[in-house]
Amino acid sequence: MKSDIHPNYGEATITCACGNVIKTRSTKKEMQVNTCSACHPYFTGAKTMVDTEGRVDSFKKRYAKFAK
Repeated sequence: MKSDIHPNYGEATITCACGNVIKTRSTKKEMQVNTCSACHPYFTGAKTMVDTEGRVDSFKKRYAKFAK
């Protein structure tokens, strides 16, 4: 490796909008994110299937003519 061309890789703090703080290592000292594994619906189990605008029904209606 060439000397004096690589960024400094050290301790970093990631702060989520929900207040969760994660300690890790990175080239940036501090980062702020909107969602993390503590508050994201996929990881918390609060994920719900929402049929917005009847997308499932419109799909079934569109392809019903091909079903035999």
